[in-house]
Amino acid sequence: GALRVLDALVRWYAKPPEDDAGLSVALDHAARVLRPGSRLVVLADPSSIAAIEAHRWPAFALHHDTTVLLLVDPLERDPPKAALPFATSEHRVELDLASAPQRQRWRQEFTGPIEAALQALPARGVRVQVLPTDAPSDAWFAAWGRQQASVA
Repeated sequence: GALRVLDALVRWYAKPPEDDAGLSVALDHAARVLRPGSRLVVLADPSSIAAIEAHRWPAFALHHDTTVLLLVDPLERDPPKAALPFATSEHRVELDLASAPQRQRWRQEFTGPIEAALQALPARGVRVQVLPTDAPSDAWFAAWGRQQASVA
């Protein structure tokens, strides 16, 4: 039941659009065009970061001011501890996240890559910041110690 829904969601997220060459290719292009000392800002979801070979990050960090902004959905980080409904055009399914095994599976799929990136990237010289999708548009300025804009 519910685990099949999670599996389907994972498969859907794992299949990029056909014209998407992926983050790895984007980093290849960046490596060719950036000059030493350039600032590199990577905005990506944690699963995309996990797909990049670990040895690539120190090379960027050595020659560039490298920051990764991990774009995360608050629902993925902190799901409800109750039934979570999903509706398609064909049917409706409820994922019971009150169940410990299903919460653990959710955590492995969504929170695990975030935690892995937060641990691995700084160890490779890359600044990393979690950027929730519901954060203000200037929230990422904190990655460089800048003040967020304020509204009077």
